[in-house]
Amino acid sequence: MLQLNYSGFTLETGTDEAGRGCLAGPVTAAAIILPEDFENIILNDSKQLSEKTRALLKPIIEEQALCFSVTHLFPDEIDEINILNASMKGMQECILKLSQTPEYIIVDGNRALNAKLGLKNTVGKQFSSAEIEFLKSIPNKSIVKGDAKFLSIAAASVLAKTYRDEYMDKIHEEFPMYNWKKNKGYPTKEHREAIKEYGTTKYHRMSFRLLPDQLTFEF
Repeated sequence: MLQLNYSGFTLETGTDEAGRGCLAGPVTAAAIILPEDFENIILNDSKQLSEKTRALLKPIIEEQALCFSVTHLFPDEIDEINILNASMKGMQECILKLSQTPEYIIVDGNRALNAKLGLKNTVGKQFSSAEIEFLKSIPNKSIVKGDAKFLSIAAASVLAKTYRDEYMDKIHEEFPMYNWKKNKGYPTKEHREAIKEYGTTKYHRMSFRLLPDQLTFEF
């Protein structure tokens, strides 16, 4: 069973992201503060849950959370600052958007949340000096596979995944030939074959290897 709290602080925040390995679409981050009496025996790392289960959990998580936030970082920003920095920046932006101030933050992975603050990006949100200092001031702990260990990180992973999937379903209607409604932008054989046939879109991450070496674009 997943644990509710790591730090002992009441306003502990869990944060996670979804879509880091995709070829198209945003990387989506979420942050959440759960109440001290929160319980859910189904909640787990979103990757371990079916799409149907994630959809059932989403409104429950949102209703019971003390507060939560979700942020998309889009391909132009991913291409500028790289996907790892974009993933962290998305979680940092989520912390800034919470309606309550976290006392402690736990983040999935092995990188501190306040790493790489104040990137000189030209696309997307620019952090002010005050926001950078605020993020630096909150103690945080990175936890490898934290989404399978702590409820708040798992809840954040579910929100990030469901909101990102909803976005990919929406842009699927604009470019149905890539079948994003099914593959969500991940590098499936079908997706890469569609890139080979139709080329790229404004939603593709141009800094990624969109096609394997044995496939190339025809000009």
